[in-house]
Amino acid sequence: MADTQTGVKPLILASGSPRRQQYLKDFGIAFEIDPADIDETPHKGELPLPYVQRLAEEKAREVASRHAGKVILAGDTTVARGRRIYGKPESKEEAYEMIKTFSGRRHKVMSGVCVLDENGKAVVKHTVTVVQFKPLRHKDIEAYVANEDNWRGVAGAYKIQGTHGGALVKSANGSISGVVGLPLVETINALKTVGYEL
Repeated sequence: MADTQTGVKPLILASGSPRRQQYLKDFGIAFEIDPADIDETPHKGELPLPYVQRLAEEKAREVASRHAGKVILAGDTTVARGRRIYGKPESKEEAYEMIKTFSGRRHKVMSGVCVLDENGKAVVKHTVTVVQFKPLRHKDIEAYVANEDNWRGVAGAYKIQGTHGGALVKSANGSISGVVGLPLVETINALKTVGYEL
């Protein structure tokens, strides 16, 4: 059933991320929020891109189990250098080590998005963005991690859309919306593929 105000049928967003929610609101998409609750531990030997694609689909299917016959949208974003996956830091010390590792170097931000149609058929897409950090001094990193809002709850310990996180980045080649957490072109295409008209 279409939303009477927007003319767009609602979908279920399997995420509590304010950034993903805002993107959908900006497009005028009606949605309900039901965050997924899954184990995000990488499998042994799992590479970053298959990992982020797997999590996006697992999140969608976990939420779909509670919403039969509805369209589900889920996403996942991770940061990687080589084969190593950098998740969400659990402490200031872990955040410091992540930012120190990225200082003056390139890393990749990978975002997966999964849309399940009403019958459970999955459309999974992804983006890979190369991010270059500027060289950082010890005191720069210390000042950054002193504020938990800068790194708590985000892969790689930084938010490119934040003033402080964005100031760490020298350049980014790829999908900026993917780095933020929901690659827009891929998300819209996936929704259209399952017949979701915007």
